[in-house]
This record gives sequence, structure tokens and C-alpha cells, in this order.
Amino acid sequence: MKSSPTSDPVKRSSRRKFLRTTIMAGGAGLLAGKSLLAASGQDRDLPAPSLRGKKVLFVYGGWAGHEPVPTRDLFVPWLRSEGADVTLSDTLDSYLDKGLMSSLDLVVQTWTMGEITREHERGLVGAVREGCGIAGWHGGLGDSFRNNVEYQFMVGGQWVSHPGGIIDYKVNITDKNDYVTTGLQDFDMHSEQYYLHVDPNIKVLATTTFTDEHTSWIGGAVIPQVWKKYYGNGRVFYSALGHVAKDFEVHEEAFEIQKRGIRWAAESKYHPREKWLTPVY
Repeated sequence: MKSSPTSDPVKRSSRRKFLRTTIMAGGAGLLAGKSLLAASGQDRDLPAPSLRGKKVLFVYGGWAGHEPVPTRDLFVPWLRSEGADVTLSDTLDSYLDKGLMSSLDLVVQTWTMGEITREHERGLVGAVREGCGIAGWHGGLGDSFRNNVEYQFMVGGQWVSHPGGIIDYKVNITDKNDYVTTGLQDFDMHSEQYYLHVDPNIKVLATTTFTDEHTSWIGGAVIPQVWKKYYGNGRVFYSALGHVAKDFEVHEEAFEIQKRGIRWAAESKYHPREKWLTPVY
């Protein structure tokens, strides 16, 4: 069964809005390119993660409250500015297209809740096992398809609560030597603070600490917010940050983390597997 990607609405989006948000996210002296890879302490003989020439499937839909269309209009122009060949789809049927899925370097998914059939799930997780990367944020990757445990096994965690709703909280960078987070400092968010159940087989890059203000029994709990992992041969990147598109515009660190994570995840087929297992954070 062939997927039915939508006609491309992003090309009609406001160029001025994209430039404004890109400038915001790229400011504050954030590092990029080979100098960033070197600063992270990773293999300096490898080229920096890049989206140039990469085939990316951007799948969006599900619950409208997480703004799949506005975030599409934020991320897709950036992906294309990085040189990615982007296919847009507002249907999960894309995961059934074996030719498409086998050709991809990366899936970016923003699809909160909803349901996925076992056939659709096999199409997605099978592609990642074979080396396609996957990246996403907040509920669009970490609260999708609640009945599908293999999907959750792939992602490495699952949303369970956001006590207090929209609140002020801090994100702590716990691994300052990774490409995704090098050069970044702890920062404040005004958004949903995600309480997640997580797989110990992840490389944790950032955490948040909960208080007992909204839920008495979780005071002091430290929960991962940003991580990397492998599922088979595919790289998986997840960030709990980004409830709505404005979060990425206001909190430049959240946008920068997501962009770097997307670049990293796109390299599964081109860079050797990283040797790490860090369940302690």
C-alpha cells in the first residue's frame, strides 16, 4: 500500500517567520559544524553530523493541541535549509510504503496519541532497525500509540504525566561532552514538565527535577528529558521539550537541542555505532 504524502504546504509558509525563528535559535554564541564536534570530545576524524543530501520523511498529525502543523512549518524549512530532501506526510500509511521506508535516512515524527496498526508499526520500527534514524519531541514521539509497546521500546520512554500543566521548571544538562549538548548550560522552561517512564538503555543528555508542589509523592524525582539511543542499527533521538511551536521560538536552547539531535539521528547509515551505555544520570 502506497503512502499518500500531502501536497507541500510548507513552501507557502512565511519566509520571514522562518528567518526570525532561525536567527533566534542560532544566536547566543551556539557552536556549530566541525568545531562543535571537536568540542564535544567525540571522534574528530568523523565529519560533523549533517543533513545535506539526507532523505527525510516528516510525518505529522494526531492530537492538534501539540500543534503538528505549526511545528511542521517551523522545522521543515529549517530541514530544507540544511540540504535535506524532505517528504511530507499527514498519514501513517507512509510507514507501509516499503520502497519509501527503505530509502530514508531519517523519520521526524510529530504525532501525539492516536492509534497505529501492527502493520504500520512493523513498517516504522523495521526501518529503524535496519538503520533509518528517528527523531522527535514531546508528545509527538514520546506519547504516540499508547497500545504499541514495541514502538515504546524503540523510543526508549513514554509520557505518563505533566503535573501542574504549564509551569516554570529547569532543565539540567547532564552530559556536556555530547555533540547535542556541548556548549549549553542549564536553562529554564515555561511549559509542560514531562514525567516519563524510561528505558535504562539510553544515553541521558538532560534531566529535570520535580517538586512536590503539584504531586506530593514525586518531590525530588529526577527524570530524563533529552536522550539518545539505538534501536537495532538506527539512531533514536528524543527531547521532551516543545509542547507547542512557541516553546522553540522562546526557548532557544530547546530548539538548538532538537536541531542537533535531528542531525545526529540522520547519520545512522553513515557513521559507525557509538560505543556507550550510560544508564546512570
